[in-house]
Amino acid sequence: MPGPEATELDWLRFEQSDVVSWRQATTEVAGATVKRMVARRRWQRPQRGTVATHSGPLSRQQRIWAAVLAAGRGAVCAGLTAAELENLRGYDRPAIDLLIPAGRRTQPMPGVRVHRTSVLPAEHVRWSGTPPRTVMARSVVDAAAWARTDDDARAVVAAAVQQRRALPEEIDAVLAAMPRSRRRALVQETVRLAAGGAHSLSEVNLVALCRRFGLPRPDQQVPRIDATGRQRYLDAYWQQWRLHVEIDGSWHLEVRAWWADMQRQNDLWIAGERVLRFPAWALIHEPHQVAAQLHSALIAAGWRS
Repeated sequence: MPGPEATELDWLRFEQSDVVSWRQATTEVAGATVKRMVARRRWQRPQRGTVATHSGPLSRQQRIWAAVLAAGRGAVCAGLTAAELENLRGYDRPAIDLLIPAGRRTQPMPGVRVHRTSVLPAEHVRWSGTPPRTVMARSVVDAAAWARTDDDARAVVAAAVQQRRALPEEIDAVLAAMPRSRRRALVQETVRLAAGGAHSLSEVNLVALCRRFGLPRPDQQVPRIDATGRQRYLDAYWQQWRLHVEIDGSWHLEVRAWWADMQRQNDLWIAGERVLRFPAWALIHEPHQVAAQLHSALIAAGWRS
């Protein structure tokens, strides 16, 4: 914390993790002095138009500040970068995502992805944050839109909801303001599943899947006493073939790895204990794989199609 004799530059360095814009530096210190400090390598220039007021390695926070300041007026951290700053676990990424107003131009920056938008209401931004960034709900919607795959998009939305970093209604409000957002329907579906609405939906989807692929219909919500004496309910159970299926409405932070683990586990159980697990989203988006494993398990148990 700067002391009582601190200058404006001291406060800027404190608030901005020792990174300032060239304009900020030369407003408080003569331009020749700034150039001399850089030339002597006591200070450094991490991005065009910015100065880091030390000579050591740059921290992640300092690289983010340099990108925001270099991008100019109105630039804010966004997507996974903003989510990282809001403490979303499992999503540290080396690239820095920025959002700037549509029509603005900025120079390309190494390691920085600049996105433009014409929809950025005041309630979508935390200007008081350090550095400034979009609120978590907006960050999640943008991260899903910019994700490389649908699975990546599902994972980040589910993580935000399950870690309680964004409420479903907050994400819905952002989507309402962004009717043309990419993967809008996918985000809405994922929020519903991650928030716990998967139970009845998955039951309906499983019955529909069995009908579509010519598989016998299971009994659902079958009561059973577990090893501890507690009564449990099986999501789906084929009593004649002693096949039990669990539909997981919750989400793992990395959907692709989680689903791959399930498939490997299912392959083992098909040959012995016939308990299969599927994520609720797989019934919707990968029905052929689900049906193939159900078919194999039923055949192994004695069913003849």
